[in-house]
Amino acid sequence: MTAKDIDAYRGLGKDMDSSSTKSTLRMGSITHDISEVNLKEACTDFAAILGSDCILSDNEVLRAHSSTPWSPASLSQIPALVVTPKSTSEVSEIMKICSRRRIPVIAYSGGTSFAGALTATRGGICIDFKKMDEILVVHEKDLDVVVQPAVGWQDLNEYLEPRGFFFPPDPGAGARIGGMVGIAPKMDTWTNAYRHGTMKDWVTSMTAVLADGTIVKTRHRPRKSSAGYDLTSLLVGSEGTLGLVTEAVLKITSVPENQNVGLAAFSTTHAAVDTAVALITSGLPIDALELLDSYALVAINQSGLSERRWREKPTLFLRFSGSRQAVQDQISMAQQAARTNSCESFETTGEKSEMQIIWSGRKDVARCLAAMKANPSDLFLSADAAVPISCLAEMIDWSLKIIQDAGFAGYTVGHVGDGNYHASIVCPKDQENKALSIINEIQRRAIRLEGTITGEHGIGLKWRDMLVEEVGDNGVDMMRAVGASVTSMVPGVWYS
Repeated sequence: MTAKDIDAYRGLGKDMDSSSTKSTLRMGSITHDISEVNLKEACTDFAAILGSDCILSDNEVLRAHSSTPWSPASLSQIPALVVTPKSTSEVSEIMKICSRRRIPVIAYSGGTSFAGALTATRGGICIDFKKMDEILVVHEKDLDVVVQPAVGWQDLNEYLEPRGFFFPPDPGAGARIGGMVGIAPKMDTWTNAYRHGTMKDWVTSMTAVLADGTIVKTRHRPRKSSAGYDLTSLLVGSEGTLGLVTEAVLKITSVPENQNVGLAAFSTTHAAVDTAVALITSGLPIDALELLDSYALVAINQSGLSERRWREKPTLFLRFSGSRQAVQDQISMAQQAARTNSCESFETTGEKSEMQIIWSGRKDVARCLAAMKANPSDLFLSADAAVPISCLAEMIDWSLKIIQDAGFAGYTVGHVGDGNYHASIVCPKDQENKALSIINEIQRRAIRLEGTITGEHGIGLKWRDMLVEEVGDNGVDMMRAVGASVTSMVPGVWYS
């Protein structure tokens, strides 16, 4: 470092805000330019980079890129344009244009957000990564794979299975790697997480584009590193507020052997949760441990979306793997725990088609609950709380009671392996405020029990105010300061 460099370094902070956190009062005003003239000129800039066929402005397309069945957006909350890049360099050029022109950006991966992450509150543009859907390379000896953001997790596993490999994180159908990385730490309760850990445990590194177009590669492909800040962990779970993931290195593992699934039905939800807690505290190494209450199973039957007719009783869904003897031992121990809590029925199967039908009942439950809408305008609202597992039975019983006492149909679905559950309400649009007040009260009770308002779906647009109640003003201000350090030019970048 030269003397000139040292002098520059010493003077670096003279005019800077020395606060460790950043409140909205110290953020200053940020002005976007979404005028028709600016957007038209930006469209010309985009066309020069992407070609005119990669710029979409049809109203139905714009609407589809801002809403999901679980998080509808109003007509005033849609982007003005959708652009479809094909490479990291094109994403970088798009972000440079948006930074220079002060145009807000929303990013789109699988479009499955529950928390309103796609809602374009400031208009602007949406970057749809659908043309970046390649599995670039599998390093079999290193147990990792390099992918682009629009690769679906199901497609990835179909590609890996003939090679004997498996990518464990398994959110709902349609989710893609870009969004999964964006919500990763929250998505710690997918059905495989009980055995295999969270999404963040399966991301080695990534390439990301920041708000000003800067391209950052967080690491190469080591299994561990102590080189500087862990930028990978900083970006995963940031919901697109720090940058856009354009490539990811993911860990993979061997396909589980001798898989079996089981169903255990109980007379009460409390008995089912007590059984789950007993299995968890025993240390039994089963792959997955899920709960559907009787109301959720009624909804599945009524929706007609399942190939199976379900017993309408609180039911645990279990999945086992390992050596044949290990699987038999796991099943035996699970059955004994279920019987201790007056299980009404217990069944298992290792037949592939049957396992798929059973597990699809659990995986497709959100779609089935959404099908309970009496009118297309009805809303699907869900609390995504997580609490210490010792509090789970009490929390689920209490949630159902306050939902039903308010006159709503309520459903609970739980990733009980780690204390996360979803209390869901389907209601008419004119009952939204009443239903949201119940969801908020469930979230507040989770906080009082030393839990969290969201175990997996993230903050998005819906739960920004509730985040303050969980982590406090200082916690949110620290997050804001981190975000402002890399996205001050184009705030509001969100990944689905």
